[in-house]
Amino acid sequence: MDNKKTKYLEIKKLTKTYFDGKNQKRHVLKEMNAVFCEGQIVAILGKSGSGKSTLLNLISGIDVADSGEICLYGHDITRLDETALTTVRRNKIGFVFQFFNLLPNLTVWENVCLPLELKRSVSKVDYERAESLLEKVGMFERRSDFPDRLSGGEQQRVAIARALVHEPELVLADEPTGNLDRKNGEMVMRLLTELTRSRKGNLILVTHSKDAALFADRVCSIENGKLVEVNFDQVNELGD
Repeated sequence: MDNKKTKYLEIKKLTKTYFDGKNQKRHVLKEMNAVFCEGQIVAILGKSGSGKSTLLNLISGIDVADSGEICLYGHDITRLDETALTTVRRNKIGFVFQFFNLLPNLTVWENVCLPLELKRSVSKVDYERAESLLEKVGMFERRSDFPDRLSGGEQQRVAIARALVHEPELVLADEPTGNLDRKNGEMVMRLLTELTRSRKGNLILVTHSKDAALFADRVCSIENGKLVEVNFDQVNELGD
């Protein structure tokens, strides 16, 4: 990692535990420390249950840590109440999910514009950005369709446009290719990374796919509850 880059996210002694089916406490994250710098695409590899999705949920404020700090642009979000966390998610974070999470009763256009509508102040420029993103992901001609008319790859392309439309400072992607075949997975990763780099944005993705991880600038894995740097020549040993 280039220490000269500006850090936008710092994790300090982050700990999260769960109780399993036998009511035994299990440490998923254990005093994890990490720094993420602006302009980087970071992939976090690991098998199911390693804590990848838990980490994203904590960064976004969807889940609550047992202890530790998550400092986003210098502000510890673990100390925010739910109202403040909702504001952070709406204004600063975009999401891409494995199962797309498009609202079935909204058209492609309405799904993409939803983050704008939630901000309650939408300008002509915002709608022009939505049109531009749909064109870039090749879905503008399908803007009046509902999600059930789209393939998995098409739904994920719409989800990428939705994640970027409000110009978030950080995009979190949870297994973005996990529900796609290899060809569509590669296309989605290419779109997601190219659009992130074109706007000099920040992207953290968790994945079990080595193919997806190779699109990143930096690769890590979660081992024994801690984040560990991975050399690119090690990716094949950790991926699917």
